[in-house]
Amino acid sequence: MRYRLTFIAGLALGYVIGTRAGRERYEQLKKSARQIAQNPAVRNTAESAAQSSREFAGKAYHAVSVKVPASVVERVRSVRERSQGQGVEDDWGTSNT
Repeated sequence: MRYRLTFIAGLALGYVIGTRAGRERYEQLKKSARQIAQNPAVRNTAESAAQSSREFAGKAYHAVSVKVPASVVERVRSVRERSQGQGVEDDWGTSNT
């Protein structure tokens, strides 16, 4: 019984110490991430990447829309419009909420 109690006490102590150390490390990582995100070079690079991806997406959309039949485009448009409304039933009678 004495060994079990010692083992459980050691386990609890290790858990508490590990949790505190983990929380401190989490706070350090969070602070570092915030500093990196506020760096102007990182922000400029992220904005540049976002702009490039928007341009690429526009080109891809145009390339695909030329090759897709109009009936499919109209069906996708109707599904998108339906999904924006809340509580609207789809073709299977289920609600989109």
